[in-house]
Order: sequence, then structure tokens, then C-alpha cells
Amino acid sequence: MCGIAGYIGKKKASGLLLSSIRNLEYRGYDSIGMATISEGGIRLSKGKGKVSEVDSSLAFSELPGTIGIAHTRWATHGEPSEKNAHPHLSQSGKTAIVHNGIIENYLELKETLRGSAFKSETDSEVVAHLLEKNYSGSLKDALLKTVQQLQGTYAICAIRPDSKEIAVARNGSPLAIGLGNGENFIGSDISAFVEHTKKVVYLDDFQLASVKENSVELFEGNGNPVAPEPKTINWDVEKAQKQGYKHFMLKEIHEQPQVVRDSLSIPIPELEKPRKIFIVACGTAGYAGLTGKYILERYARTQVEVAYASEFRYSDPVIGPEDLLIAISQSGETADTLAALRLAKQKGAKTLGIINVQESTIARESDSVIYTRAGPEIGVASTKAFISQLVVLYRVAEKLSGTRIPLSPIPGKIQEILSQGEKIREVAKKYFKVYNFLYIGRNFNFPIALEGALKLKEISYIHAEGYASGEMKHGPIALVCDEVPTVSIAPKDAVYPKIVSNMQEVRARNGDVIAVATEGDSSISSHATDVLYIPETEETLYPLLSVVPLQLFAYHVADLRDCDVDKPRNLAKSVTVE
Repeated sequence: MCGIAGYIGKKKASGLLLSSIRNLEYRGYDSIGMATISEGGIRLSKGKGKVSEVDSSLAFSELPGTIGIAHTRWATHGEPSEKNAHPHLSQSGKTAIVHNGIIENYLELKETLRGSAFKSETDSEVVAHLLEKNYSGSLKDALLKTVQQLQGTYAICAIRPDSKEIAVARNGSPLAIGLGNGENFIGSDISAFVEHTKKVVYLDDFQLASVKENSVELFEGNGNPVAPEPKTINWDVEKAQKQGYKHFMLKEIHEQPQVVRDSLSIPIPELEKPRKIFIVACGTAGYAGLTGKYILERYARTQVEVAYASEFRYSDPVIGPEDLLIAISQSGETADTLAALRLAKQKGAKTLGIINVQESTIARESDSVIYTRAGPEIGVASTKAFISQLVVLYRVAEKLSGTRIPLSPIPGKIQEILSQGEKIREVAKKYFKVYNFLYIGRNFNFPIALEGALKLKEISYIHAEGYASGEMKHGPIALVCDEVPTVSIAPKDAVYPKIVSNMQEVRARNGDVIAVATEGDSSISSHATDVLYIPETEETLYPLLSVVPLQLFAYHVADLRDCDVDKPRNLAKSVTVE
């Protein structure tokens, strides 16, 4: 949540910071702000709204100075507003900070700062006031003393006019430093500065850094210096651009054939067959994990338990040295998934990360890691990262079982589905004004029903719920009427007769049915109002195909409703707070 950027060098900071927070806006877009150092003081500009909206009135790039910090906010404490936007200033106005995370003891800290006038409703502002109180000539030392007083999570950047540095600290929220030539960059992730440098230093929890024009000094939480270990990243900047597509999400859906091809060549580490596999993840990654349960149990014949990462960490799981925990996260920074991984390691379990972002925290802390090679995914609603996670789970099943799964034809079959984009848009035109949807599927396609419903609600704000088809008669069928369509995933597989029976139950109650069916299935149209066809494939591989028309359907519905597809309200790409 929230995007942080910083720059120190010889160039005008504001233009570079503006570009950085545009690149980070998928992390939050409730409000935007920037602070630079100029003529012995801090120049501050901030407002409510997205970067383009706020910049059009405030002209961030006109702020002078070669040192600055910026922030794009996803609100936690305090509603989206100008006063709650970052950066926040200290009482004297001589210290400015940006913060990502949650300061859990901020109310108690406020009591120790009774002489300070707080201007916002945020937990973050307390950091600025504490820094000023703790400052005695060294900004880094003041930040070290300040973070020792904080409880909760944080990524912090701080500046002062009398200090030619940016002091930064991290605990539980990601922060990276981009190393330039006579200049250095700071970002919540590498997208903030990848166009300027590919040399990166990642901060670990409880580390601090003093970032100057020509140096980066790294410190542990006790103040002891530690040698930075720069990494070289291989992200392609061009892949993070729209390349003529109306939205990043549509571009990323269309990149999926190549993502699958790339995923087929990913090296899979040697894995000892565990007693039991636990999969933890959140959101879309969680539905990839649930699909993985079906895949791994079918091929590897190993018991698999799937849990929401946010519940796993509080459930006192029965997991130990003979077990394997698989943590799935696009960003590699998901707070709950990271906490679940750490809990499993404490209990002695082996851990495997399935991650898209190199050198992210979960990737670094896992015993083994598989990078999904989806490339930069900018749209907040995940698509190509999901399909790459699925392919990796099939590959893991191959490794554990010694079985060859016929994945090579899948990219071509996905391309066939993508060629039906206009037909899917025509179906979307029939339903984009509807307010409620049901999604149903069985066996391998039950998790895809959940994912299809999630995509629709994420980007179109239509209420949608996914169910196992057999559960319809146990409650959800009460919702069926002519105003509540049902999307049924109905390929020609072993449970096809069962899913058709469920579709007939919906049609008997005047409910419309949109079926995702196998090409050549001429009888399905007698049970459905509309049909979206997918190519025939192995029964176990249908999730890789059936999800694609559901992604396109959700996209077109949202586009027809004039929703902000890439930046849906209230959401952020990387969830780094509980």
C-alpha cells in the first residue's frame, strides 16, 4: 500500500519524483504529495486525487530543488484529503516525511508530543514530530532513535534543509534504493526508478540508510553499519508501458500466451516430496493456490491444504519439518503471506516462494524461490501473474510426480480465445448494467469461478460471488431470478453432466446463463443464454483456458461502465499492511 519515492542528485528532483509516483500509482491513488529542499527551506505541495488530477492544478514539476520525496497514498488512518496527504511536516516545518505502513502506537506517542500541533488525522504525522524532537544534528541518528519508539510497520523517508541526505528506514513495508552515477533514487519498489538505474539495494526489516548524492550508508537497527549488497535487476522498461492498448489490464491479458511460453522454461528446483503441502496466499494468488491444490493432489498424490495467509498466521497450524509451505505472491511483499512464511519457518517447515518480483522480501526469505517471469504487472487486478502462477504450479506437480503434463499447446489455445475479444465484448454489452452475478464451477474450475467473480467485482464494482456448483441448492439458488445472471464454467470434462444440471436449475428459475464451454459443444446453447467457447484440452488444464474469457468479460464490463480499469477504487496492487 502507498508508494514512496525519493531523489537526491544534481538534477531537478520534482520532475523525476513526478515520474516515479506515476509509476507507483498502482500502490495507491487517494492523494498525492511532494516535498523538495530549496533555498534553505522545504517546498511542499499535495492534494486529494490521482497524480494527473492533482498535478494539473498544483504543477508538481515546478517545485525547485535537487533533493525531494514524494508519496501516492492508499488511505488507512484518515480519509483521503489534502490535510491527510503526505508528505507531513514537523511543528517547525523543518522536517518532512513520507510513510507507508501503520504506526500502531501513534496515539500513545501523541501523548508524549503534547506541545506539537497535529494537522492531520493520520498515524504517519507523529513520525515527523518525533524526528524533530529527536534531531540533534544527524538526521540518520534522529531516525534511528525515532523508529526505536515505533510499534507497527513502516517504510519512511525523511528530509531536512540542513541535511544533504535522505534518511530512510524499513520494517514490514518494502523500500529499495536505486544506485545512480552522482545521484540516488528511492522507491517502494523498483518501478519508481527502473528507467534510470538497474542497480538496487534492498533494505531488510529494521534497517536504515543515509542516502546522499554520491553514497549510500546502510545500518542495522542497533546503529551498526552494514555493507550494502547491490543487485542488478532485469526488468524491461518497455514492458511496463501500454504499447497502444487502452488499459494496462487489456495489454496484460493479451501478453498471457507469451507469459505461458516463458513460464515453460522456468527452472524448477529439486523438491523432496513432503508429508503435506500448505499453500498460503491472498486474493487472486489464493485462487491460484486453490487451483494448485487440485493440480498437486491429482498428479503428485500429496495432501494439500490451502489457507488465506491472513488466517493461517492466527490459526496455530499443525505444520512441521516434514512439510512444505508454498507462499504465492505477485509482489513478494504481501504482509500476511510474509507473516505466514515466517511462522512456517519458525515451526521448521521447508518453504518455497512463487514470486514475480525479483529480490522481494518473500523471495529472499524463502528456502527456495521460483520466479514466474510475468514481467511488470501494472493493472491492479491481476491477470498474467495469475496464469503464470498456475503454470508454475503445474511445473511443480511435474517435478514432484515425475509426470509430463502437456502444457506446450496452451499458449496457442489462449491466443485463439483472445481472438474472440469482440464477441466477448458483445456479450458484455448485454449485461454491463446488471448489479449482481453468480459464478459457478466444479472440480478444477471451481477456483476459476471464484477468480472470475473477483475480477468482475474488483474492476466493475458489480457484486459477484463464486460458488462450487453443487452448493447452489444449499443457499445461493435463492438469489436466482431474471436480474441475476449466472456464469457457468462448463467444459467437456468428467463433471460436465453435473454442471449442465446446475445450469438447467438456473434456467428453470428464469435466470440467464453465460456458459464457458468447449468448442464443438453444440448442445450447450440449449442450456445457456450466451456461450463463450474455449478450445478443447486435457481435463486438468482447463483452468488455464477458462479463466481467459472471464478476464476479458470483466474487462469489457468495467470499460463499458466507464470504470478506471487499471486503478479500481479502494484497491492497491501491493498489500503491505494487515
